[in-house]
Amino acid sequence: MICRQRFAMREVRCFALCLLMLLVGSWLPKSTVNGGTVSSGWNRQASGSLAWFHAIFFLDQNKGWAVGSKGSLLKTVDGGQTWRFRPKPAEDNLRDIYFTDEQNGWLVCEKNIYELSGKNEARSYLMNTKDGGTTWTRVAIKDIDVDAVLLRAVFNGPEHGWVFGEAGMLFTTRDGGETWTKLQIPTRHLLLGGDFVDRDRGWLVGAGATILQTSDGGDTWHLSKPVEGVRFNAASFVDNRIGWAVGSGGKILHTVNGGRTWDSQDSGVDADLLDVKFIDAAVGWAVGAEGTVIHTVDGGQHWAAEVSDTTHPLERVFFTDRNHGWAVGFGGTIISYLAGPTTASKQ
Repeated sequence: MICRQRFAMREVRCFALCLLMLLVGSWLPKSTVNGGTVSSGWNRQASGSLAWFHAIFFLDQNKGWAVGSKGSLLKTVDGGQTWRFRPKPAEDNLRDIYFTDEQNGWLVCEKNIYELSGKNEARSYLMNTKDGGTTWTRVAIKDIDVDAVLLRAVFNGPEHGWVFGEAGMLFTTRDGGETWTKLQIPTRHLLLGGDFVDRDRGWLVGAGATILQTSDGGDTWHLSKPVEGVRFNAASFVDNRIGWAVGSGGKILHTVNGGRTWDSQDSGVDADLLDVKFIDAAVGWAVGAEGTVIHTVDGGQHWAAEVSDTTHPLERVFFTDRNHGWAVGFGGTIISYLAGPTTASKQ
């Protein structure tokens, strides 16, 4: 009799547990994508690659590219539900990708130092496409130091762009990439990130706690070091006043006056933060080492860690709006973000 009572109690507890799980499962937000159901938040996407992805770029919530080591170039037309390998434009490392529109795009490329054909061959070069990535053409940069490595490209419109990297190396174009001009800046530190809000006003950040600001398109730069002992990896501005810079040791700085002064924010993490993206003055994300993803909805007054579904370093993050985002990094890692119920159809 006692055994039957205990068994009945176990059945009741099991039924209650199953009912609770069912209720919780029905409460958790889901997103429907191409007929399948995906949990909202961050989810791993199948890249089919083990490349170290250095950059990601989307034109809209469906069309995007990811680039990385050994010439890896992937494209998606369905928000990353499927990623397709594109013909390698080069066997070299692809450090960055940027499209000014659906047809015109740029790659920042780095040649392996052991594969240089001679001491006068530059390690870094650009590639340009005018047909949406079907073909790519190599673009040499005049006056570049042969040993310098370019890492990032930032454009503001189809005509105005900047590329930068090691040893304070910075070049700009004002004619859509037909010509590139070397700019003089007050630092020799490695430049790792930057953002321009228009053709004149922009910021660059890098090693040695470097933060640079220009209001004339890069003709003159003002250097500030609001803190010491930090390597800043990325910056994101929503207008000419409000912006953030992130870096080593979970460091986040915030400005409300265009970078004249900076205040620290508590990220809640110690991992190096490698990239940051704000949609507006309130909503932003930062990613970094050990699969770190943090999120704020109040301009950084409070940051909260999010489950990223990876422990690999996340090098870059990209958002098209509040509801659609991606991050990429080591080991072929691509993760995507969906906020709440969203239906996306393949285009």
